[in-house]
Amino acid sequence: MTTEGFVYPSARSPAPVAVSGGGAEGPFDRSSGILLHPSSLPGPFGSGDFGDDARHFVDWLASAGQRLWQVLPMTPPGPGHSPYMSTSIHAGNPLLVSPVALQREGWLAQDALDAAMQRAGEPSPRIDFAAVERLRMSLLRQAAYAFFDDGKATVAQRQAFAEWCALHAGWVEDYALFMALAESPQGPRWSSWPELLRRREPQALLDAARDHAPQMRFWRFVQWCFDRQWQAIKHYANERGVRLIGDVPIFCALDSVDVWVDPELFLLDENLQPSFVAGVPPDYFSATGQLWGNPLYDWPRHAADGFRWWKARMSTMLRQADIVRIDHFRGLVAYWEIAAGASTAIDGRWAPGPGAPFFEALREALGGLPIIAEDLGAITPDVYALRDQMGLPGMCVLQFAFGDDARNLYLPHNLKPDCVVYTGTHDNDTTQGWFASAPEAERRFAQVYLKTDGREIHWDLIHAASQSVARLAIYPMQDVLGLGTDARMNVPGQALGNWGWRFGWEQVQGWQAERLRAIGAVHGRGPADQV
Repeated sequence: MTTEGFVYPSARSPAPVAVSGGGAEGPFDRSSGILLHPSSLPGPFGSGDFGDDARHFVDWLASAGQRLWQVLPMTPPGPGHSPYMSTSIHAGNPLLVSPVALQREGWLAQDALDAAMQRAGEPSPRIDFAAVERLRMSLLRQAAYAFFDDGKATVAQRQAFAEWCALHAGWVEDYALFMALAESPQGPRWSSWPELLRRREPQALLDAARDHAPQMRFWRFVQWCFDRQWQAIKHYANERGVRLIGDVPIFCALDSVDVWVDPELFLLDENLQPSFVAGVPPDYFSATGQLWGNPLYDWPRHAADGFRWWKARMSTMLRQADIVRIDHFRGLVAYWEIAAGASTAIDGRWAPGPGAPFFEALREALGGLPIIAEDLGAITPDVYALRDQMGLPGMCVLQFAFGDDARNLYLPHNLKPDCVVYTGTHDNDTTQGWFASAPEAERRFAQVYLKTDGREIHWDLIHAASQSVARLAIYPMQDVLGLGTDARMNVPGQALGNWGWRFGWEQVQGWQAERLRAIGAVHGRGPADQV
């Protein structure tokens, strides 16, 4: 692993300490942080994971005075490797499990690890997902064999595994069976399985669990490793004053274990197919809207059992993170309902979401609402009203600030304390890429507003975000590194070629941490002695 250019914390840069948030409490104290998915970390196996590089990144965050690390959903990715179309709301992405950590546990031989590193080759700035999946899943299966069949697990490790399985049985048993069946000749789409399995007839489930017991054991092991490793990273981060921000996509994929297990909680027909699907109406981004295709929730059924399903989902997320961003927050006020089979999103209609009772139920169950509301796009007053009623910060993106005039709500002088300001998000171009392709009038507005010639536009936006009254400020790692469009994470509406960007430690220089630390210090987002 190359760490050239990486800055470890020094005596001059202690771990961040609490800073007054101007009245904010707990998770929303005034602070700043970095948006980076763990898959984008450096590492020797083709993609980032929960190994040493994750800890190095936490150390770098602390050295740079950053107190937040925001990730994308860490659930198993779906079509196009999207983390927003997962097969499970509770399970973790197996590709984030660190093979090096498995070797240190004694479950992988060093020669197997060396051979895998050689097959992976030199680190690349883009992830080859097919190659990474083959390599990493092979290592996971070797580790599972060593754990269960080759006597490599200690008594304490076996006991810890058994206790974890018992604690998480409410979801991991269904997930393990689902994955075992998905790997079998039945195929990955439960909606195409034999009738008795599709409808979860008890005897059919018992027979399938018996027939696929070894495969189920493997998938339980993978999830235990994921949780064990991520909890260690989270503890490491929290000890150094860094809090984690997780991400919850509002909808589920049809071919997920969650819809298979609880079909009555979704708007499905008698054949267990969606009667309506999710999307958004036409807007300035698309004349035909966006047809996402996810099944919609039967919100009255969720309300009738006290939002049990969502309470469990959010409990899982708040085990993994200190704060959670809910994607497409407006869908909890009203959502765009499109008839199944429609070719576009044009002919949908607005249907009411669960509203305030949903959040009151979560508040009671969770003891609070450490939630960020993703409220970007064309938002109606009732969405802002619910957000404010629940005391949730919304999102503001500076790349959207310069296309109008001085009344633009995203301009720094129009921001309010109860928001999270971003230079850009995973769905935007990098700041360098945005500025290079923006219309001339937009670039000129930004240059005058920020008093800049644009050569360091990424640092100009970071400085403006940090200086604003927004309690939280988040910067994509690509902006800290000053990267262009080729480092973009996602293009909405583009099915292929997304989610694959990675950085290398050779891109990280000492001055970047120094500059971030000084910016945060003078704006009250870090200790003053870091100037």
